[in-house]
Amino acid sequence: MKLAFIIDPIFKLDPGHDTSVAIMEAAQILGHEVWITQINQLSAIEGKAWATIEPVQLKPVQLVDGHWQVDRDWYQVGKSILTCLEEMDAVFMRTDPPVTIPYLYATYILDLINPEKTLVVNSPNGLRTANEKMYALQFPSVIPETIVSQDKAVIAEFLEAKQRAVLKPLGGKGGEGILFLEAGDRNFNSLVEISTKQGQEPVMVQEYLPAAKEGDKRIILLDGKPIGAVNRIPTGNEFRGNMAVGGRVAQVDITERERDICTTVADKLKADGLYFVGLDVIGGYLTEVNVTSPTGIREIDRLNNVSLGKQVIKWLEENS
Repeated sequence: MKLAFIIDPIFKLDPGHDTSVAIMEAAQILGHEVWITQINQLSAIEGKAWATIEPVQLKPVQLVDGHWQVDRDWYQVGKSILTCLEEMDAVFMRTDPPVTIPYLYATYILDLINPEKTLVVNSPNGLRTANEKMYALQFPSVIPETIVSQDKAVIAEFLEAKQRAVLKPLGGKGGEGILFLEAGDRNFNSLVEISTKQGQEPVMVQEYLPAAKEGDKRIILLDGKPIGAVNRIPTGNEFRGNMAVGGRVAQVDITERERDICTTVADKLKADGLYFVGLDVIGGYLTEVNVTSPTGIREIDRLNNVSLGKQVIKWLEENS
C-alpha cells in the first residue's frame, strides 16, 4: 500500500513518544510505502485533493531496558512530488490540535478524496463534527455532570452545587488551560473572565472526579474497539495527568465499565468515520474523545510489549 501521513514538521516530532511515527514505522516494517506532507502543502486541483508529498525512511526505535532508544538521524526524506491523494491507499490526518481555521480548510480539501478509492483516517467530516470536548456530551450516560457556558453566573451556580469542578477550554490540547475550581476561591471571577475571554467564548466545566488522583486513563479505539490503554498519573502538586504536563504513565487494564463506555460510543464513532480515537476516562467516566491526533501508542507498546501500530496497519490492509 501507499500511505500518506499529514503531520506536523517531522523534525519537531519525538519518535520515542509520537503515535504518528509509531504507525509510520509499523507501515514500513510491514512493507508499505510511507509518504509525509503537511496541511500547508494540500491543494484542490480540478476538483480533487492534491498534496506535495515526500517519501520517508525511518530507523525504528528499539526498546532497551524499558526505554525507547532513538538514533539521532532517525528519518530520511526523499524528493518531493505533487500528486493526487487518490493515488494513495490511505491518508492519515495527524496534524496536532488546536483545530485552527487552516486546519478546517484542510479538511475541506480532504473532502474531495473519493472514499471508494482512498480511506481517510479520520474522516474530514468527522474531524469537523467532533470537537474533542463537546463530542462527549452526546453520551450523557457515561460522562460526569457537565455544563458548557460562557456565562459567569451559570458557571458560578454549577460550582456552588458541586463545590469542586474542572474548567476546560474547548479548543485546548495536552491539558493546556485546564483549571481546578473550588467554591469560595477569590480568583473565581478572574479565572472565568480569562478562560472565556471576557464572556466571548464558552468553556466546559465538569464536576471534579476525586479518582483523577489515581490517573486519567487513555484508551485507544480502532474502528470502535478498544485495543490498548495507558494510565496517566499526576505528579507533584499537579492535578492534571496529561503526559504533556509531566504526568507519569503506568500499565493498566481496561475494566468492564470502560468496555461498556467503548460500546456506548462505538456506533457513533464509526458512523462519523472516526476510526482511530483516544478516549479519556477518569473513575469510570468518559471525559474527552480525542480524534485529531490521539497519542499513547508508544507508551502502551513499551509497557505491554505489543505493537498497536501494526494492529492499525493490519486493520487498514483489510479495510482499504
